[in-house]
Amino acid sequence: MSNRAAAPHPPTFLEAIAHTLKVRAFPTPGASAISVLFFGLLLYLVYLALDWAVFGAVWAADAADQCPQAEGACWSVVAARHRLILFGLYPYDLHWRSTLACIAIVATVVLSCLPLFWSIKRLSRLWIAGFAVYYLLMEGSPIGLQQVTTDQWGGLSLTLFLFSSVVLLGMPMGLALTLMRRSKLPVISVGVSILIDFIRSLPLLTTLFTAAVVVPILLPEWLHGDKIWRVVIAFALFFACYQAEVFRGGFQAIPRGQFEAGMALGLSYWRILGTIILPQVFRISLPGTINMVVVTFKETAIVIIIGFFDILASANAAFGTGEWAPYFIEVYAFVGLIYWTFIFSLSQYGEYLKRRMTVVGHNTR
Repeated sequence: MSNRAAAPHPPTFLEAIAHTLKVRAFPTPGASAISVLFFGLLLYLVYLALDWAVFGAVWAADAADQCPQAEGACWSVVAARHRLILFGLYPYDLHWRSTLACIAIVATVVLSCLPLFWSIKRLSRLWIAGFAVYYLLMEGSPIGLQQVTTDQWGGLSLTLFLFSSVVLLGMPMGLALTLMRRSKLPVISVGVSILIDFIRSLPLLTTLFTAAVVVPILLPEWLHGDKIWRVVIAFALFFACYQAEVFRGGFQAIPRGQFEAGMALGLSYWRILGTIILPQVFRISLPGTINMVVVTFKETAIVIIIGFFDILASANAAFGTGEWAPYFIEVYAFVGLIYWTFIFSLSQYGEYLKRRMTVVGHNTR
């Protein structure tokens, strides 16, 4: 019979939680008292939130006058006005097109998160295809459907359009700015550095206001173009200047010797860049890129200030009538849930990428 002691079994999930609470929340009597007060207050706040949002809420009411008797939220305003929130001024009978367009963009974002598409060609083709499907469905006329001009776009569909177009245009622009900043020609590198630092020193609202209001004053009428495209290009340039710094960090993380080794093998500059350097740059900068995408999605709400009917403006219109005016909190909670769903999902994916990159880095050492 062996005298060797039996190996301890790994702790269960509940045992691990109990150990963590004991070490971090209840290590001393004083800390235990503070933890009890904190958790008690937290549970009380959770109870108040659930009592308002769930237990005392009205979920189905035929009219707004049935909600004042409720002790909690009146979610009937969402059921009654959800089309306006999600689709804005888009024609009512064509909401199916806007729905399919939103699904196309969401599917594009989800597929971009799969390692199968982590290459420059696949990602670019995926985003171009997803954006093309979105635009053709929303606009309609290029594929023989009823035309819906951009001034009728609104709600969540407009928010997704701004988000997708900014990412689609800003990503290659950011890469181009990074390569130009690394140029050996001082005129190009210094000029691009000044442009990047200048744009990054301005608030996004100033950049969008300039594109929407100031540019038409300075340019002749035939160069004005559509307001939404001026804003998209300005937004994409703002995104590109920040994304260029993310890419530049990826370039700086790659040893110079890899480029020199490619030249010793007789490869051209663009061959080395496309097959050796850029795949590593994209892999290293992927978590930072996800963070930029998250920030961009949040910043789309700023366009309400320059007159676009995005999801936040649609929410304001949803309770703007006298009937539903008292229930603005419920509308904002619904819009906040939409933002939270997108942003939390992308943020958690960014955390996953950080862990993945850390594991890959340790395994390659």
